[in-house]
Amino acid sequence: MISKLFKPFYLFLILITLLLCFVACQPTSSVEQTQIRSAYSDWTEEVFQTTIVNLGLEKLGYQIETPRTMDYISTYVAVANGDIDYSVVNYKLAHTQFFNQAGGNDKIKRVGILVNRSIKGYQIDKKTADEYNITNIQQLQDPKIARLFDSDGNGKANLVGCNPGWFCEQIVDHHLDVYDLNLTVEQKKGLYLSLLEEEIERYEQGEPILYYAYNPHWISEVLKPGEDVIWLEVPFTSFIESQKELSPENTIVDGKNLGFTIDSQHIFANTKFIQENPAAKRWFELVQIPLEDMNAESLLIKQGEDSPEDIARHGQAWVAQHQELFDRWLAEAKLARTK
Repeated sequence: MISKLFKPFYLFLILITLLLCFVACQPTSSVEQTQIRSAYSDWTEEVFQTTIVNLGLEKLGYQIETPRTMDYISTYVAVANGDIDYSVVNYKLAHTQFFNQAGGNDKIKRVGILVNRSIKGYQIDKKTADEYNITNIQQLQDPKIARLFDSDGNGKANLVGCNPGWFCEQIVDHHLDVYDLNLTVEQKKGLYLSLLEEEIERYEQGEPILYYAYNPHWISEVLKPGEDVIWLEVPFTSFIESQKELSPENTIVDGKNLGFTIDSQHIFANTKFIQENPAAKRWFELVQIPLEDMNAESLLIKQGEDSPEDIARHGQAWVAQHQELFDRWLAEAKLARTK
């Protein structure tokens, strides 16, 4: 029998054991109980980007909900209201209005640079550019030059432009006005991807082509700048009203004035979520996908590898190809928990 003297001691041991068992049964980190809610638009490339970001978050211990598909405006509002934790769809300049209208920095935070130097502008085939010494879009004021790019027989150059309602549609129309090109050039509007396919067919038949281009996009993998096509300069920078506060220097790429601002794509997240999740915040700050990798992914999607299973495989392959860098990002994000 245990003496009366030792009973308090054994009771103390039992209590300590029970306490340790209770602590051991608790989650090791609040991260493991945190579910990440994300969203992207119907642009499939954003699924790829979100997949890579979520693979890292999963490694950090977060539980990942199936991402939602939403239009841009709804995504900004959902993140601001805390219905979504983050999204990869913040284009710093193009989405300024969406960002501010959703509450700006008080409710949402732009974090890191996911894809840097998104370049936009006008391209023509190199063969025609070299033959006629075309380097600047203002040269299309010349009816003879403009007719080289006339694909519908009305005497004007057909500049393949943007979907009606896209931000770039406004900018192209503005450029045609300020560069005095309306008499010789018209923006060909419609489904951008279909219009590009028509331009590729014309190119393969040896005909001149003229189109608005942006990166990241598969077009730069099919028609390579410097080899198949060239960027046209503009005579001077001219912004539409909503861009008046931007610097004219923001349109200069490798010494050429392309007329469009160099943009960047960012992750943006709910402010409260960022404050409560330092590991996720640091991960958002670190993860970055090279523009060339985005162009290559865009081409795979164009070629038909666009199912959820395909995109998941692409994301996992990208991580494997960049495993050392990916692991360094993870290690640094984990350290943020202890600071």
